Amino acid sequence: MPAQGDSDFRSATISVLVDNESGVLARVIGLFSGRGYNIDSLTVAPVEDGGQRSRINVVTSGTQMVIEQIKAQLDRLVPVHRIADLTQQGPHVAREMALMKVIAAGDRRSEALRLADAFRARVVDATTESFIFEMTGSTDKLDAFVALMRPLGLAEVSRTGVAAMARGTRVI
Repeated sequence: MPAQGDSDFRSATISVLVDNESGVLARVIGLFSGRGYNIDSLTVAPVEDGGQRSRINVVTSGTQMVIEQIKAQLDRLVPVHRIADLTQQGPHVAREMALMKVIAAGDRRSEALRLADAFRARVVDATTESFIFEMTGSTDKLDAFVALMRPLGLAEVSRTGVAAMARGTRVI
């Protein structure tokens, strides 16, 4: 019989502070792929002066037990200094950026511009036949904008992945 909470599937935003050295990202990804865990979003960048440490933000999903296993296995990797499950620890800010190319003419072009304005997307490139919109926000907001652009001529999307941080005085 499963323990309480084991069957509750949830999304988790996990931040990991690691040494900034060759092969660390491959080891983290290997941990996920070797055990069949999915990565919904992944970002990594140096975060300290001198570039000695990097922060990896991983968005994944699973039961509470699976997420606890992921965190425990990440914690055992040698270059890992700290791990925070931002989703579980409390309020956090999570944003991503996307570029979206829309190829449209006439009314569809006007509608794309109107929706971009409503979503606060910026036009960063325009030709007589296309726009490239830039938008920053929650994953849900970006997903909604992409869905609305599809019938208007959405041709291409490039997303950064989630950058996340705990609200208040909590730090990783």
